[in-house]
Amino acid sequence: MEGSRRVQKIATGVTTSLAFLEAALEWGGDTVLVHHGYFWKNEALQITGRKYQRLRTLIQNDINLFAYPFAAGFASRFRQ
Repeated sequence: MEGSRRVQKIATGVTTSLAFLEAALEWGGDTVLVHHGYFWKNEALQITGRKYQRLRTLIQNDINLFAYPFAAGFASRFRQ
């Protein structure tokens, strides 16, 4: 999700909970990089409740969101 054009401080986490977003803001982050994004297969497309609160926080604070999910077995290919 696009936020500020300038990336200066990246907060990393597993999921984009509201608590994580608030902590990233308090820390001064302008970008968040997480494993779990917001939109999943077979999930209702309506943006309400918790999802609305989280997206509103990103938009109002001009925060970039990068979510990179990957298959659980993928990382094991690189272990020795």
